[in-house]
Amino acid sequence: MFPENSRSSPEKQLNGFVRVVAIMESVGNALGTLAFTWATVVLLGGYPTSLRPHGDFWYATVLVFLEAARMFSRKNKQDYQLFFHTRGAFRPFGCNGLIVMVCFSNVLAHLIISSKYHLAALAYLLMIVLYVSLRRFLSPRALKLLPEPLRHAISLWSPLVAVLSLAPFPYWYGYNSEVELTFRYTVVLKWTAFLLLLVAVLLLTISRLRYQVIIRIADSILGSKQVFWRQVILNLCMFAALVMLVFMLDDSKMRFVMIVNEVYALVVVSIGNLQFPAAVLRVEISLVRLAFHKDYGYDEHPGKKNLGDNTNLTPSMNIFYSMVLGQGILYTLACILQIFSFIPRRSLVHRGGFRGQLGVESVDLYYEYAFSKCMGGNVLAPKKINLITFAVDFLNSDSSKNQLYGIWMAHSLLQKEQTKTRLLSKFTTSTKTMARLINMLDWTNPSHAKIRFLAAKVMVEVAKNFRVVTIPGTVQIVSGLLEYSHQKKPGNPLLDADVEQEEIHGLISSAGNSEAETHGVVHVNLQDEQTRSTEQVGTAKQSSWTVRSWERMLDYWSTPKDEPATNQDLLQALGMSIIYNLAGCGEGNCQEIIKEYGLVPKIIGFTRCEITCTDTQQNILMKSSLKVLHKLTNIEGIIGVKLRHKISNHHLLLRNLTRILGDSRSSHEQCLLVAGILRNLAVDGNTRLEIGQIQGIISKLIQAFLGPDEPPMANADHLLRKAAGQALAMLAMECVTNCVVMVQEAEHVLIKKLTRMIHDDSYRCVAASLLRNMCLHAQCELKDSDLKELSYSVQQVLERIMDAEEAELEILIGLSSQMCKVIPDDFTQQLQPDQNTERFVKRLVDVLNANMEPRAHCPGIRRMTLEQAINMMEYEPSYAIWFNKCSMMEALSKVEETTSKTENYIIFWGDAGLMEYSKPLSSIVVRAKQLLVPSHRDLR
Repeated sequence: MFPENSRSSPEKQLNGFVRVVAIMESVGNALGTLAFTWATVVLLGGYPTSLRPHGDFWYATVLVFLEAARMFSRKNKQDYQLFFHTRGAFRPFGCNGLIVMVCFSNVLAHLIISSKYHLAALAYLLMIVLYVSLRRFLSPRALKLLPEPLRHAISLWSPLVAVLSLAPFPYWYGYNSEVELTFRYTVVLKWTAFLLLLVAVLLLTISRLRYQVIIRIADSILGSKQVFWRQVILNLCMFAALVMLVFMLDDSKMRFVMIVNEVYALVVVSIGNLQFPAAVLRVEISLVRLAFHKDYGYDEHPGKKNLGDNTNLTPSMNIFYSMVLGQGILYTLACILQIFSFIPRRSLVHRGGFRGQLGVESVDLYYEYAFSKCMGGNVLAPKKINLITFAVDFLNSDSSKNQLYGIWMAHSLLQKEQTKTRLLSKFTTSTKTMARLINMLDWTNPSHAKIRFLAAKVMVEVAKNFRVVTIPGTVQIVSGLLEYSHQKKPGNPLLDADVEQEEIHGLISSAGNSEAETHGVVHVNLQDEQTRSTEQVGTAKQSSWTVRSWERMLDYWSTPKDEPATNQDLLQALGMSIIYNLAGCGEGNCQEIIKEYGLVPKIIGFTRCEITCTDTQQNILMKSSLKVLHKLTNIEGIIGVKLRHKISNHHLLLRNLTRILGDSRSSHEQCLLVAGILRNLAVDGNTRLEIGQIQGIISKLIQAFLGPDEPPMANADHLLRKAAGQALAMLAMECVTNCVVMVQEAEHVLIKKLTRMIHDDSYRCVAASLLRNMCLHAQCELKDSDLKELSYSVQQVLERIMDAEEAELEILIGLSSQMCKVIPDDFTQQLQPDQNTERFVKRLVDVLNANMEPRAHCPGIRRMTLEQAINMMEYEPSYAIWFNKCSMMEALSKVEETTSKTENYIIFWGDAGLMEYSKPLSSIVVRAKQLLVPSHRDLR
């Protein structure tokens, strides 16, 4: 495990390495500039005639022109990187470089041997030219210019060709009859070594052929790291071929020539620019001249009058060569240190958890970015160089390639909590960055599919704290992600125009991946799992410390694999996730969602199973759609009213929701979301009636809510049961038709099960609300058995009223009020003896006095209390005496003085009142006073 600071800033180690290299190059640049000034002003300006014409004059001139070229090339970044940049001083020659070295070394040896040394010099010069030209040809950019089949053929067969070119050497020359036995023994050894090498390369070549049988054999032998092992073995074979060529030559001169050639080829292929050769040249010239500083100058006419001309020549030259020596040493050390930059880079890949080839390339680009930032100003001054600034700067780049790496890095950093907050803050405070990110969502060009996909994943996180008004058109662009219906739709022949529309293939675009590719990923993942399991078994058997260390080293230096693509990564699902998060970030975003024409129909369209994709993808899209609809219908305030109205007006929504509830394949989560959507939509009176008229909805909700008698075992079952009950409670409010349907659909077991739920804290409020509405709106449908079951729960309800508070108290008092009206005898019986009556009446009066300020979460608590008192006094006028004893008249006077519009609504959602009562509270107060007055007079 890494220390906490390392995990919070995984790039810290790489930044330190970059700063060291940058300091070396910067100090070297400073010494070079000073040496350039010193040479031009002091040496060439002050001692032009004193310097030796065949020595120091030309040495100084060469060094001055070399430094001038470096200084002037700094004005152009590309020129500087091409010629004098430390970061590109060396480059990995890789397997291609080794193959080319083998081929051309063999060709050179053939030319020298066949020409009997007469054309050796010409052949050597030809090889130099070819090496230099091939240095550019081996670059990745040059190789990409070739067609894919040709590149693959060259990559596949070139190692075998390189080894076959060694075939003539085991028996080329060197035969001598006097040493025939020794000769034959040597030939046998050479042929044996050659054949072993040939067989190894041939097997590697065969393992790369694209045949299933060969692929399975290679997997079984090389395991999951077959690409890594194949590359390692191939490099070793090419290196063995170079060594074998030297030992196959019997002539010592030829061996020396080939060794020099291979060393030269290695240098040419490895050198990236002129920085390292120029640094070596500086060190060599400086060391030579400092070692022989006594002959710096000469005097053609020795005499006293000329002795003063060279007075300070020696110290001046020493100073100049010392500065050049220091510059060369620093450049050399920086170049050598640069070779080992792969260590902190690979360490950052693992510390940062960056996966796949994009992760490795992004870290390499970050290294370049950090180095250029350090070299761009004061190298010792603190700079904000980190992965976050790298991601933002590359995302704002004008290069699509840099944008890809920038958005990929941003997506990777958002997966880690330690960088997520800082990156989101960087995004949301930069209008330019947000505009670029949102514009990426609108890039429909297939070449930008990966960028668009990653931008969508990043936007999912950014949307949680983003105001769309800052970037006009955001919702419209996000709505474009939900496009899926590209196939030709059946239309009305009377309305269709005779204009052919372009058919766009591919309905679901998950970053350009087809369904076949998805299945391919799954297949590879299963194969990897099997291989990994086999490797784990093998590792358990091999307890060798060496083996375990070797495996850990391979895991560390190998490139982490990309996370497999999942169905959650569908572009349409990501688009709906963005809408979901935007909707939760303020009313302004919801207002923009309402304004966007066509967005809600697109979201509702995914609740159907008419999309051409796999069943898994359909479920993902349907669940995403239901989540967004649940979120939008759950918005508070006036904005929520408008959203629910717009959603409920869609002609297919309720039918689609009914189909989901009735589908046995629907998951618990989907049914839970549907129940929540119906509950939210049911707050509107017209929508309540429409839902109740659709056959199947109420029955499915009752089935989900009542369910089996035993309590739900899983939490998902409990949540679905509660959501279904809430939906039924909302549908029953102020709707006689729905209440009658509920009683009929439940086959008259509804009251029995609801009365049992009164005892369960989880469902008490929902059950009490439903019982109240059944008593209020469906009394004619209740049978004697239902009333009997209802009477069993009166005592439980009255006891809970004594302890309940706020919203629960409002619901329970409303239920007891209807119980008093439907089963008055049973209700009054529970108030016997008089102590219970007085206790209950006092509780009702205390509730009135405690709720003189209406509150939005229980707006009807005083209304329910007054209705309870009225029902009691209407049934038994003697209860008025108990109310007057508890100062009910004074409480009514206070209620009359403090009535407000809040109490005219059944529920409040945010600041919006919903479902207005038909009777104002003031009229209820008047009725209560009328019932109290006779008893009040008697007491007086």
